[in-house]
Amino acid sequence: MPKKTTAVKKKTTKKSIPVKKSKAVTASKSKVAKDVRKKKKSKSAAAPVKGKTASMKKAETVSPRETSILEIKQSLLAQKETLLKEAEETLSTLPSELNFPDMGDQATAETDRNFMLRLRDRERMLLKKIEETIERIDRDEYGNCQECGNEIGIKRLQARPVTTLCIDCKTRQEEEERIAEGGGG
Repeated sequence: MPKKTTAVKKKTTKKSIPVKKSKAVTASKSKVAKDVRKKKKSKSAAAPVKGKTASMKKAETVSPRETSILEIKQSLLAQKETLLKEAEETLSTLPSELNFPDMGDQATAETDRNFMLRLRDRERMLLKKIEETIERIDRDEYGNCQECGNEIGIKRLQARPVTTLCIDCKTRQEEEERIAEGGGG
């Protein structure tokens, strides 16, 4: 009687290299994934239930613009987290009083301290803009010019995610500011 032989497949596993990801990046990725699922649900909820039609399949897909906007949101969340960490570090390392025996050293230290505080103040204003932008993305108001209502180009949004004006309106605004300052020519 012949022996039956069975082939045993060896499991091959890929060795993965552990990658450290910050909690903010992982959290923002899961938030983006949830946002994509929400968009899919809200779009597919309006479609008829009978059978999957071509329009339903279209509604389930996310447009390249929406994908880019969600990537921008993820980037903004990571930037927000970085700014908050840097601000916390600055506050913990900033000396309260500067006492140096040499007046030149004391003046330099005070100048450096004031410069650092001015930078953090600018970052605080950027943080506020980032939070407002994330709220606009969540309300589906992001990507449209607040002045003329036209869509802002995706390349502009990627270059300057916190922008609220299209390139034409921003150019016009800058020209008006230049004229108002007296440098009209």
